[in-house]
Amino acid sequence: MDFDIERLIDMALLAKSNSYAPYSKFKVGCAILLNNGNYILGTNIENKSYSLTICAERSALFSLYSQGYTKSDIKAICITANTEEVITPCGACREVLKELILEDTPIVLTNHLRYREIVKINDLLPLSFKLEN
Repeated sequence: MDFDIERLIDMALLAKSNSYAPYSKFKVGCAILLNNGNYILGTNIENKSYSLTICAERSALFSLYSQGYTKSDIKAICITANTEEVITPCGACREVLKELILEDTPIVLTNHLRYREIVKINDLLPLSFKLEN
């Protein structure tokens, strides 16, 4: 890896600490490392109306694009939660990741014990919806 994975996990844990999850108590953090060395953080934000809730991954990616960055600016992504297993993105986040990151972007899935698995988006969504569909 050509990035500091421990620092990336630290940043995802920091993002998780900002979670607003009063209903599920399921706090998730996402850190996106940019090629310029900066980080974009995202966390899950819940709402009484669950359909208005946003996941950490989409929070970070939407912030990234809102700041003028694109998929070519992303070096790596880390997602974490207080889970026993490494966390994996929900289906909606997998679809958003598929569209908004490059296929070879490392995605670090981790948990509160810092266990990790490094995957690519095609590992998470092998038969994805494509623009031509």
